[in-house]
Amino acid sequence: MFNWSKFLNNYHITGRLTNNIIMKIEKSVIINKGSGLVFDYLKMTRNQDNFSVWNMADPNMKKSYEGTDGKVGFKYSWDSTLKNVGAGEQEIAAIEDGKSIEYAIRFSRPMQNTGKTRFQIKSLGNDNSSVTWTFDSPSRFPMSLFSPIFKRMLGKDLEKGLHNLKVILEK
Repeated sequence: MFNWSKFLNNYHITGRLTNNIIMKIEKSVIINKGSGLVFDYLKMTRNQDNFSVWNMADPNMKKSYEGTDGKVGFKYSWDSTLKNVGAGEQEIAAIEDGKSIEYAIRFSRPMQNTGKTRFQIKSLGNDNSSVTWTFDSPSRFPMSLFSPIFKRMLGKDLEKGLHNLKVILEK
């Protein structure tokens, strides 16, 4: 039987491959609307149903809500029979009024994991705003080997979601 541990130790790559790494994805868009309007739309978690590709992936998924939307502690839970959607919950962890909304995400299916996502809103003047959507999640070995592929796939999803957001808000 092949001894992976010995192989990795011999090539001095165990630390990079076997330790948890944080996979970080960050995408941005400029929206031709004021930052106040953009922030007010984004802080309402239920609005993600209108622009997030993940929220729109399964129109039949079960959704539940707990708390007051737009306030720290609000929880949105989803449960889908589709493997690419799975089940989990997203909770507003922090809000910096007019500037950012941060969420804690807990995935329960198809695999258990946690993550953080954040919307950062900046005024660019003249009723223009920049929105940066960041996703951070630990990636454990052996899944960490596929991190570049996941980053590319998830990055495309963030870009599509930001495009959807821009179209909605610029109507």
